[in-house]
Amino acid sequence: MSSLPNARILAIESSCDETACAVIENGRALLASTVASQMDIHARYGGVFPEVASRQHVLSVIPVVQQTLAKSNLSLNDMDAIAVTRGPGLAGSLVVGMNMAKGLALALGLPLVGVNHLEGHIYSAWIHTAGEAIPPEPQFPLMALLVSGGHTELNLMTDHLTYKRLGSTLDDAAGEAFDKVGRLLGLPFPGGPAIQKAAESGESTRFKFTRAKLDNPYAFSFSGLKTAVLYEVNALKKAGVELPVADLAASFQATAVDILFNKTMQAARDFKAKEILVAGGVSANKALRTAFQSQTEFKVNIPAFSLCTDNAAMIAAAGYYCYASGHVSTMDMDVQPTWALS
Repeated sequence: MSSLPNARILAIESSCDETACAVIENGRALLASTVASQMDIHARYGGVFPEVASRQHVLSVIPVVQQTLAKSNLSLNDMDAIAVTRGPGLAGSLVVGMNMAKGLALALGLPLVGVNHLEGHIYSAWIHTAGEAIPPEPQFPLMALLVSGGHTELNLMTDHLTYKRLGSTLDDAAGEAFDKVGRLLGLPFPGGPAIQKAAESGESTRFKFTRAKLDNPYAFSFSGLKTAVLYEVNALKKAGVELPVADLAASFQATAVDILFNKTMQAARDFKAKEILVAGGVSANKALRTAFQSQTEFKVNIPAFSLCTDNAAMIAAAGYYCYASGHVSTMDMDVQPTWALS
């Protein structure tokens, strides 16, 4: 993309249990962002309850848009396009954000840009807060590790909006494994932050857990690791031993981080990437961030903590590059719960 237009994008994200809106200028400068989290609501169920999530989106989406516009000191008339997450995600949740975005685009006569949620996570690495020092843009070719509750995959990114998926999870995603192991250890939902906290006082080498051997060196599998923790927990309980939760958490976390780190580093070497990008909810994990930031072989791009979990700023950033390249939808665009990067 040699010449990029000046444009403000208002984006809406509602793929799971956060209702979010943001305004991004020229693909990078974040003018305003609002996220209405449902975490406390779903914690009582031990996971996201889809019907509850969609109903909460209905209640939150208009106030979230209003709050974002107020923060930005802009109006809807100052926008050049509307972006929205079209998938993957929970169908009922996606519909709420999609219909809000469709209504805004139709009323304002603006282009409507459908954004892949995973693509949004990648573009979170381009964002900076407006008015602050502008960091260098990530350089291509990039090796992008997407690691979240629903997805774990490696993508080679050779230009804006240009990807080659090298491998993805064959079963559980990393974030899903964190949640399930957290439940095994009696920790609160979501499991990722709870395991990280418990691991701080644990011994990460006490337990040696299974690592899957796969034909594709860039693919992931966390089901065996989760099962290995289950067997250890059951054995300890059967022996009448009090669960060493901190040690189990630390050992599991160290194994998961090691798998993610080593596969990404190997892929970056194999495909001669200039830089590495780590994004998605699990990129907020301190042990994972430390592993990548401690190595000196590659420059690593990891979003700010506030941009790791689901937000609309990342959808606005990705939406800008889609808008700039002419990837603008028609008004009959529908949700795509299973759509993914190609």
